Amino acid sequence: MTFTTGHVGLNVSNLDRSKIFYTTVFGFDVVGESKEEGCRFAFLGFDGAPVLTLWEQSEGTFDAGTPGLHHLAFQVPDIEAVRRAEAVIRETGATVFHDGVVPHGEGAPSGGVFFADPDGIRLEIYAAGGADERPAPTPGAPTCGFF
Repeated sequence: MTFTTGHVGLNVSNLDRSKIFYTTVFGFDVVGESKEEGCRFAFLGFDGAPVLTLWEQSEGTFDAGTPGLHHLAFQVPDIEAVRRAEAVIRETGATVFHDGVVPHGEGAPSGGVFFADPDGIRLEIYAAGGADERPAPTPGAPTCGFF
C-alpha cells in the first residue's frame, strides 16, 4: 500500500482573513466553501483539487508548544520562486523568521523562507537547491525544526 498527501486541514480563527492570506501567498483558488454561520470552511487548491482546507472553528493563535502540527512545508521548483514568494509574504505583513531565505542546514543547498500565517501557524516555502548563499541559522540542527 502507498500513500500520498490528499490535503491538509487547518483550524483558523477568521476564515475570510485566512482565505485572503493563502490565496495571495500560494496562489490557491477557492475550489469549494461554506458561508453558513457555525459551519464555515474553504477548500483551497488548483484545478478543482483541494490542497489545503481551512475550518473556521478555533480561537486565539497557534501554540507551537503543544503536541500537534509543527509546520507545513511547500516545495517550489527553484530558489528564485522562493524569493518571489518571500516578497509576497512580506507584502502581507506576515512574520518572517530567520530574516529571509536560509539553508536547511550548514552547507545544505536546499532551503527556503520560514513564516507564520495570520493565526501563527508556521509555514515554509523551499527549493531543493540554491539556498546555500547564507549560513544556516541553527548550527547542528535542521532549520525547519527550530523556528
